[in-house]
Amino acid sequence: MANLLTPLRVKNMNLKNRIVLPPMATEKATEKGEVTPELIEHYYRYARAGVGLIIIEHSYISPEGKHSPRQLSVANDGVVEGLSKLAEAIHDAGGIAGVQINHTGMAGKPEIVGRPVGPSPFRHPRREECMQARELSREEIKALVKAFAQAAGRVKRAGFDMVEIHSAHGYLINQFNSPLTNHRTDEYGGSLEKRFTFACEVVEAVRREVGPDFPVFFRLGADDLMEGGLTLEDSKKVAPLLVEAGVDLLDLSGGIGGYRVEGKQGYFTYLTERLKEVVDVPLITTGGIIDPEVANQIILDGKADLVGVGRAMLKDYEWATKAISKLS
Repeated sequence: MANLLTPLRVKNMNLKNRIVLPPMATEKATEKGEVTPELIEHYYRYARAGVGLIIIEHSYISPEGKHSPRQLSVANDGVVEGLSKLAEAIHDAGGIAGVQINHTGMAGKPEIVGRPVGPSPFRHPRREECMQARELSREEIKALVKAFAQAAGRVKRAGFDMVEIHSAHGYLINQFNSPLTNHRTDEYGGSLEKRFTFACEVVEAVRREVGPDFPVFFRLGADDLMEGGLTLEDSKKVAPLLVEAGVDLLDLSGGIGGYRVEGKQGYFTYLTERLKEVVDVPLITTGGIIDPEVANQIILDGKADLVGVGRAMLKDYEWATKAISKLS
């Protein structure tokens, strides 16, 4: 029976354990989104500590999709050299890593992107600081699909081991998926399946760009945690469509309503537990996990295949080392 320290193979990627450093913004890049020595040192320390998989923080695919002043960029070929140095450092420390690629959509701040864009002309329901978004045209949507694919290609060329598409926490793809923020009447809106058209097109384009053997992860905001939003039952219906489009692993979290919930450790495990009923790809759970024993029990109980430990590892770079020692 698998536990937290059991190796796992995802496509052609061999993980030495099931401990995941989930993507968490650090603001350690330059204002142009370039890799810095500070950023390299940050992730090198986790790799050296024995983390099974490091998912680098959400990185913007195009300038109008930037979320914060010193967010990491995957928006142009000029950043590939720095990303290569980051990947090399992580590998030198014995780590495996990928990059999460993202577009902020209507969550964009006016001082960074001007007027934000989104699937429909609304204000973000949970971000009062954001102005009303401009609705994207079909042509712009097609261009964004291409931008996601090109960004994934840069991640691969930089030498990383996988790429993760961000579709949670109220960002652009999540906005298309949710009935709270997508009121379109064309092929990108309306029914549940049509709202996921953009997401599936992004996955398909990324898969074509990186090829059949490169692992493609998808962070799904599987529950909007808001009345009238996307529900777990909705996600159970569309998760197989994402896998069919080319997803190798689903990383489950909250949607439009955010990613923090008051409650016991592993509060998003109800998502992985239920989605296991409809897909057979590996699933990552997260949610305020602090204790190695709790993370281990989630795997032992078969409720998830990997466990993301975020804030606890931010507080202690050696969390994974201590967990491995305790559970060995």
